[in-house]
Amino acid sequence: MVVVTGAGSGRERLLLYGCAALVVAAVLAPLARAGYVLRYDMVFVPQQPLRWDLLAPGDAPPRAVPLDALVGLAGLAAPGWLLQRIALAAVLAGAALGAARLVPAGRTGTRLVAALAYAWTPFLAERLLLGQWGLLLGYAALPWLVRAALDVRRHRPAAGARLILAAACASVTPTGGIIALATAVAMLAGSARDRIRTPALLAAVAALNAPWLLAAAGTSAAARSDPAGVAAFAARSENWGGTLAALAGTGGIWNAQAVPATRAAPLVPVLTLGLLAAAAFGCGRLRRRWPAGAATRLAVLAGGGVLVAAAGTLPGGAGALRVAVVHLPGAGLLRDGQKFLIPYALGLALCVALGAERLADRLSARVSAGSGRLVLLGFALLPVAAMPDLAWGAGGRLQPVAYPADWDAVARAVAAAPGPVVALPMSAYRAFAWNDRAVVLDPAPRYLASPVLTDDRLRVGPAVIAGESRAAARVRARIAAGRPAADGRVRWVLVERAAGPAVPPTALAGLEEVHRGPALALYRNPRYRADDPAGPARRWPQAGHLLAALVVAGAAGWRLRNGPATGPSEKEDAP
Repeated sequence: MVVVTGAGSGRERLLLYGCAALVVAAVLAPLARAGYVLRYDMVFVPQQPLRWDLLAPGDAPPRAVPLDALVGLAGLAAPGWLLQRIALAAVLAGAALGAARLVPAGRTGTRLVAALAYAWTPFLAERLLLGQWGLLLGYAALPWLVRAALDVRRHRPAAGARLILAAACASVTPTGGIIALATAVAMLAGSARDRIRTPALLAAVAALNAPWLLAAAGTSAAARSDPAGVAAFAARSENWGGTLAALAGTGGIWNAQAVPATRAAPLVPVLTLGLLAAAAFGCGRLRRRWPAGAATRLAVLAGGGVLVAAAGTLPGGAGALRVAVVHLPGAGLLRDGQKFLIPYALGLALCVALGAERLADRLSARVSAGSGRLVLLGFALLPVAAMPDLAWGAGGRLQPVAYPADWDAVARAVAAAPGPVVALPMSAYRAFAWNDRAVVLDPAPRYLASPVLTDDRLRVGPAVIAGESRAAARVRARIAAGRPAADGRVRWVLVERAAGPAVPPTALAGLEEVHRGPALALYRNPRYRADDPAGPARRWPQAGHLLAALVVAGAAGWRLRNGPATGPSEKEDAP
């Protein structure tokens, strides 16, 4: 049997690109309006500054390294509203096209099934509603990374460069970087014929994690996390099927406010069971059409991701995670284990598509060609029918808004006299009236040109998860003791009005008000004394960013020098 390994004819390409465009248009239609979508961790501003603390947070874990620096760099060429739309469109189109090109299909319809099975998932919807677009860049990059790894094993030109570039897209967040490295190891390790090339490629992918690893080594924040976060961030049930059924359907996120309403429908567990059956029907076809052992490697990777995702709910798993986050630096990354479902979501999409193709082939042979095409059409539309509320900005929850004029006024005042800022009230997230009370990470650290200290504790239901910032803890202690929030190391105090509990007057004692508007008030601290922020730890992350940049530049040059890799019409005979 002849299996096309990439998008083949012009007609097929047009269909796949059209499918990706429809997904983008369906989900992001509300973003045709001006403004910024501000929801949970998704914060874009008119022009995010390039600051040292965004390259390497001095007193916080590097959760957004190197993502914030990349946004600041891109902001030199394009405004924030445009960057947001480009990033979200890249997530959706990249996921759809990546899965479509990766699946070893014998039919165009199979590629369409894979595209929608991967680009219209509960995982993507829930992480989008949680604002984790950086993690979703890794989600979109994974099929491209796997395809490049397969081509490396086939010794195709420039495949190694494509693998590094795909891994770079995933490594904009620490979790994405870990998943990219684990995928590269799983798909490439053990090749006896490539004792030099494979270790070199794995070393390059590992080097892409240097920015956040060196930033973590240079920060003064606590390296260990609050064990209460294990229960708070554990996967949760979304319907009567329970937590494991939610995870099997690529859902189960810890935040109930980030779950599409249709995930609670009574038929969802039944649909999940049907998809698993279709995947089981198609996994043999994936194993036969890919290089020997490649499907098994992806299955092992996916299974490991499922175990991490379910660890907080399995007997003994929560206890082991609590011990890990208390005693192992960096283990806090595992608290929200549902993030690691990405390889499973990809494997499920590929196997479902091939299961649908296998069923279509049987019906075409026994009934008619039209019946086979109808089966593929039904499978392609099934994700949309099962979760229609991903469309129109996740059911209208992703709506652009405009920042009040106060934000520009405060930004100009701070830029004229740079210095550290404390944002009050002490809360990591805000619920502004002008943002329809949608919860969003405080925009001040990305809007202002100076470092901004915010509370890093996180409230999840009745629980308050302790933060890691020692500086934030000192400010909280000063306010609780009835003392001013600003000591001599703070130049500005920003009060975000009506965004949380009232700020006690004692916290503002001795400060000079320089701006008061409907949304913000800004105070200058006359006791401020400038300190030299430079220090040895500050130079660590610079080396990490430089190393990653050199790896990406080398891979880009390699890719350009070798020209196009596998041609779009190249075919491979499946065994």
